[in-house]
Amino acid sequence: MKYLETLNPPQLEAVTSPPGPMMLIAGAGSGKTRVLTFRIAYLMEKENIEPFRILALTFTNKAAKEMRNRIEKLVGEEARNLWMGTFHAVFAKMLRFEAQYLGFTPNFTIYDTTDSVSLVKTVIKELGLEETMYKPKSIFHRISSAKNNLVSWQNYTQNPVFLQQDKEAMRPETGRIYKSYVERCFKANAMDFDDLLFNTNVLFKNFPEILQKYQNKFQYIFVDEFQDTNLSQYLITKRLSEKYRNICVVGDDAQSIYAFRGANIKNILDFEKDYPDLKVIKLEQNYRSTKNIVQAANQVIACNTMQLKKQVWTQNEGGELIRLLKATSDNEEGRLVTNIIFEEKMHNRLSNRDFAILYRTNSQSRAFEESLRKLNIRYKIVGGLSFYDRKEIKDILAYLRYCVNPADEEAFKRIINYPKRGIGDTTLNKIIISAYEKNIPLWDVICETEKYLGKGRLLAPVANFAEMIRAFMAIVNTKDAFESASYIAKHSGILQELYDDKT
Repeated sequence: MKYLETLNPPQLEAVTSPPGPMMLIAGAGSGKTRVLTFRIAYLMEKENIEPFRILALTFTNKAAKEMRNRIEKLVGEEARNLWMGTFHAVFAKMLRFEAQYLGFTPNFTIYDTTDSVSLVKTVIKELGLEETMYKPKSIFHRISSAKNNLVSWQNYTQNPVFLQQDKEAMRPETGRIYKSYVERCFKANAMDFDDLLFNTNVLFKNFPEILQKYQNKFQYIFVDEFQDTNLSQYLITKRLSEKYRNICVVGDDAQSIYAFRGANIKNILDFEKDYPDLKVIKLEQNYRSTKNIVQAANQVIACNTMQLKKQVWTQNEGGELIRLLKATSDNEEGRLVTNIIFEEKMHNRLSNRDFAILYRTNSQSRAFEESLRKLNIRYKIVGGLSFYDRKEIKDILAYLRYCVNPADEEAFKRIINYPKRGIGDTTLNKIIISAYEKNIPLWDVICETEKYLGKGRLLAPVANFAEMIRAFMAIVNTKDAFESASYIAKHSGILQELYDDKT
């Protein structure tokens, strides 16, 4: 294990420590990913721990992929058997195995934010509420916050504090929307992103035998970016680690930036209370930044009233001093930044690729883009609209979702008249109303239009649509994902629609 020779003393201690609860306080640029990957490789090589008995939870798919690749280089293909991924990916996988305990089928759909907001909007409309008061995005975020704090709709509608808050916000029916939203998701055999964690907690709480099954399975548990976990994530990892107590959390309270998403900094600050025998190791040497950056960061974070004390340091050079710009508006900020870039390019003969602009939210990019264009500076937006958020991708995925889960109402509404096949809103509403009145799936209604909707020239396209979906379902059941997607894209008319679109 020559890789151990590349570690500094605290890193080596973290990698080779004996079993037991451990917390790594990892300053920025301190090599925490290296320590995590080496620790997992060490357990597999030195302690002969089977890879499927190790659970590693990350906050991004990119981090999980990078860690798995590094471990595979150290120990070989066995690394592919690790349970490694984001909280949502790992527990979605687990829920598919155990879905029947919660009343779902293993092929349940996972709604993204767009699907969820769309469903909330539908519920608000059906309840006869005013959308100007009950803005779908705001209501969805309220529901999301409740789920992340493990507040079910039953708890919500019985909690006087929530009811009073909604009353003061002039949205007293929020609890009713929450209840209807959950019921509609269940009927559609669908979970939203928050449900993946909320329902995992419900599963572990209501079915002790399932919790015990996974407690026995995972002998070692690793959690990256622990400072960004919410209550739901914290309880899942706490419950899973109760048997072996071999939990290793890695984080830095100074890098906690996701409170607006429900992250609870107390999870890392109070971790020792849950594990009195906790071993704490501080990774304080920064390999990434210059001295000026590190010193400035230390001085800023020193003002925090609650923190885990550490002193980040570096052997790197001093580097340039930090310049602080004050702007009165986003447009002025854009001008100041782009003017500096223009001057640096001219004076130091630099090219565009020598500069990067980091901003907090996508909405901030516009001011920078306008200023860059005025100075004729070419730029590239990185990480703008996600591939899976593009309309054409969501359209084809909706077809695939519906073929796998015909109870998925959001997918149905997206594809029923796309590409256009003469099925208007009036017909769509008839289908939906008939399904709810008879308490049957939408799929049953469109498969037997005469039985449920009567006869009529306008219903012929619905019958044709149902026949097309039946053919797609047969393809999905016999072909792989690539062949199925290719076939559906072509025969649904989506590809032709895109070819014909000259934008």
